[in-house]
Amino acid sequence: MVMASSKSKSKPKPKPKPQPQSQLPPQTHPQLPYYTPVPSHPASERNYVVLPLYIPLLHRRCNKFRLLTAAAVLLLVASTFALWPSDPDVSIIRLRLRRIAVHTIPRLSLDVSMSLMVRVRNVDLYSMNYRSLHVAIEYRGKELGNVTSEEGHVRARGSSLVDASLELNGVAVLSDVIFVLEDLAKGTIPIDTVTEVRGSMGFLFFQLPLRSKVSCQVYVNTNTQKVLHQNCYPE
Repeated sequence: MVMASSKSKSKPKPKPKPQPQSQLPPQTHPQLPYYTPVPSHPASERNYVVLPLYIPLLHRRCNKFRLLTAAAVLLLVASTFALWPSDPDVSIIRLRLRRIAVHTIPRLSLDVSMSLMVRVRNVDLYSMNYRSLHVAIEYRGKELGNVTSEEGHVRARGSSLVDASLELNGVAVLSDVIFVLEDLAKGTIPIDTVTEVRGSMGFLFFQLPLRSKVSCQVYVNTNTQKVLHQNCYPE
């Protein structure tokens, strides 16, 4: 009975063999982008309404008033510039030397006789009244004599011709004796004429003074008593 029980014992089961591990590298997750693309067809479309900029009525009136004020100021400045009176234009259109003589006895002196025709031109839109036309003769910067004509009137945008005659006899030039002797030796004497017009012009409710001056340098031949050259320029 004992022998039968020992034989009835079962053999031990064999242990399972361990399966070999996989040699594949571990799976890595792909790197996600930093932004998400917007879908080409959004699910819902939005409608926008564009409204004009609203400007208050008071602000628009202020801008209109400023523009009108600036235009009025510019128009006033332009009108004043165009209508503001300017000095008359004075020019010598004829200068005639009738006589010139140099005396050494009893003293060094000059005799000069000449006539001028002066044109006074008014370039403004208003008439002009001139009180006097003054003509002076100078030698080497020293005045020898002068003559003053009567007053006159020049219409707007017009001109007036004024005749002036000057007679100088025995004018002493002792201080310029050296220059006189030099000019006599050359046969030419330089004489300066200074013509000045003074007047006034009515502008609105005001009387504005006007003044114009022109100088001429004349070279005279002492032998032929003729003008060789003259040069006039305004001052």
